[in-house]
Amino acid sequence: MRQRTKISGVKHIIAVSSAKGGVGKSTLSVNLALALKNLGKTTCLMDADISGPSMPTMMSVKREQVEVYGSAGNERFIPAANYGVKVMSMGLIVPPDEAVALRGPMVNKYLRALLFQTDWGDDTDILLLDMPPGTHDIHLTIAQEIAMTGAVIVTTPQQIALIDARRGLEMFSHVSIPILGVVQNMAYFVCDKCQERHHLFDDGGAFKMCEELKLRFLGDVPFVKGIQTETDRGRPPALAGNEELPSAKPYYDVARKVIAVLDSISPPKEPKVVFE
Repeated sequence: MRQRTKISGVKHIIAVSSAKGGVGKSTLSVNLALALKNLGKTTCLMDADISGPSMPTMMSVKREQVEVYGSAGNERFIPAANYGVKVMSMGLIVPPDEAVALRGPMVNKYLRALLFQTDWGDDTDILLLDMPPGTHDIHLTIAQEIAMTGAVIVTTPQQIALIDARRGLEMFSHVSIPILGVVQNMAYFVCDKCQERHHLFDDGGAFKMCEELKLRFLGDVPFVKGIQTETDRGRPPALAGNEELPSAKPYYDVARKVIAVLDSISPPKEPKVVFE
């Protein structure tokens, strides 16, 4: 195990991971970041999906907002910001229509630059890392090199998603990173006509997995049309003032549980600190 590095000024670094694509992890990351910020936590968000960045669209930020300073080869970034949350993404470095085709070593190089060469601020409570699908180079780089508080696992209720979620849980366990809890996304759909819950992807699979593995269950996020439409428009439902909306309330419920977990533990202590 390599010596893990703490990012100066950041109290808690949390990976939001699924080990599977298509379960709504990035949407949850964005709305969780906004909910945490609106509940009083200074929150930053980093898009760790180098080849498929989605944060610029979801957070309505643009390349022009990122400031670069320093000498060639030792550049520093002042991240973009919107809705009170600082955001950094590969999508803010390359043009939006340009494919990011990189081999593994270069992916890790860019990942380190986004993490360690970005000015996150001197008093950041939480830095959320929106992880890409899988359990490959990026996950291992972050898990082995970053002093992290823990990971939030996102899954949907059906077995095929839970299988991959367990793989992600196992990976974090192997590198001694705590699991802060599990969120069950797309948990159910409430019909407009009958007002009944319909479980499109099975019923409570993530909750059952948490019981079996003795993990914290952080809550359900249902199918709500506003989640998709508003996040795609760059105005996620968890914006300030929307807390009681059906599309926003689940994220605030999850955020409060995450805060409670963080209040019960101490930030990771590592001897090596960069960019003081």
